[in-house]
Amino acid sequence: MIQGVLFDMDGLMFDTEPLWGQSWEPALAAHGLSYKPGLAEACRGAGSSVNRQRLLDWYGPDCPADAVIRDMHTIAEAKFAAPVPKKPGLDPLLAWLSEQRIPMAVVSSSREAVVHRNLDNWSLGPYFSALVAGDKVTRPKPDPQPFLLGAQMLGLEPGRCLVLEDSYNGVRAGAAGGFVTIMVPDLMPPTPEIRALCTAVCPSLHQVLELLRAGEV
Repeated sequence: MIQGVLFDMDGLMFDTEPLWGQSWEPALAAHGLSYKPGLAEACRGAGSSVNRQRLLDWYGPDCPADAVIRDMHTIAEAKFAAPVPKKPGLDPLLAWLSEQRIPMAVVSSSREAVVHRNLDNWSLGPYFSALVAGDKVTRPKPDPQPFLLGAQMLGLEPGRCLVLEDSYNGVRAGAAGGFVTIMVPDLMPPTPEIRALCTAVCPSLHQVLELLRAGEV
């Protein structure tokens, strides 16, 4: 039986992924680089150190990767000052888990300040007992370290925790850590590889709640 739930944030709890995706082009342009189709998808759900290497792979060793990532974050985070829409089904899922006294954590590749801002904009912080942000780990997703740390902070074994993710990198991290992992696709449909790593693929958080209520995860 599930004893804890670890939530990704971008694209899972809030509709932030389009804002991140739109921020790559101006960040690259500031350094004289053109956006290459597929970059946002390749970087989605991963931490800054992983995305730094992706930029070097895509643009070569002379790419000012750290500066591009810094500018991308600055552009995207400015968009989060106003509340970003919540994903369908988030509120009833959080309420049910709280009623069942199942502890929850946010495990995100975003910076801690951004996570707090998105939670505070909707007064959702009190639901969560722990928070693991991308700037607080040494090995970001797709490495399982962020989720392992989240489970540790909840005092639970990975196999007793449900990971909820929308990205390929997040699903890979959850599966690698031995977590029960459900994908709730946002901008990227599950591939055969990703389906094989998931316990289930749910079209929205409403269906995740149905599975939990039925005791199927």
